[in-house]
Amino acid sequence: MPTYNASAALPGGEPGPWGDPVVISYERRDVLLYAVGIGIEDLSYIYEGHPDFAVFPTFPIRWGGSGAPVDREAVPSSPGPLTIDAERYLEMVKPLPIGGEVRVQSRLIGVHPRGKGNGFVETESTVTDADGDVCIKMVNGSFRRGVEQLGDIETFEGAGETYSQKITVPETPADVTASAAIASNQAHIYRLSGDYNPLHIDPDSAKFGGFDEPILHGLCTFGHCGHLLLGALADGDAKRFRKIKVRFSSPVFMGDELSVHAWHDGPGRVLFEGRVGDKVVVSNAYFEYSE
Repeated sequence: MPTYNASAALPGGEPGPWGDPVVISYERRDVLLYAVGIGIEDLSYIYEGHPDFAVFPTFPIRWGGSGAPVDREAVPSSPGPLTIDAERYLEMVKPLPIGGEVRVQSRLIGVHPRGKGNGFVETESTVTDADGDVCIKMVNGSFRRGVEQLGDIETFEGAGETYSQKITVPETPADVTASAAIASNQAHIYRLSGDYNPLHIDPDSAKFGGFDEPILHGLCTFGHCGHLLLGALADGDAKRFRKIKVRFSSPVFMGDELSVHAWHDGPGRVLFEGRVGDKVVVSNAYFEYSE
């Protein structure tokens, strides 16, 4: 059984090279579908005729890692049901256009072991518009799980830095709370934005992935947290969105009630947790906005 060394992709433990830009085209319908897919009811994101119609800032999160050069012998892949979003960071530098073409450029920044047969892979991405301006910066961390009989991921040595942070929320009651019901077909809608991992719709794939039933996409949970916090703290105004960082600590299921609990941590910044009942499903998280 081989032992993979990620330093082949990350010489000297430094971030890997930037890949060639990937051109991504999208239109108004994609923007609308994404907003509905993360449960938004604010007309400024789900009705193209609204005078303040805008792209919700987390819309490009699925593009994270696009075009990153990856040596598959150094960073083995894992089947869809065994690949789970672990952490995500998104920063809005400039609002995205309603539609058109953008360029996404990515690089591998870290590969770290997480127990036997499992790995944590991080990539960094930037999204630029037609004028060459950076609109979005992202870091995505995925948890690649392997099972011995498939030999998907063997043990490997870590390399590179990690953007993962330990963030502890206060023990006092939250300063701000907000919640949303996860519809019974939420994953069915969200997947139409392009995330077709069968883990989120097919019961057999969910069982293969270790769950009794399909789970909500982590990135759908991410979007819910973003719009709940933006609504509670910044009047839902996309122009006031700055940054969001999360760790997915437990799955969310269709029919759950997702709540966010936030504590002020300086001007325009909160630490927060996402919960379903008493279970923490999003941890090590913060949100920043313009006051």
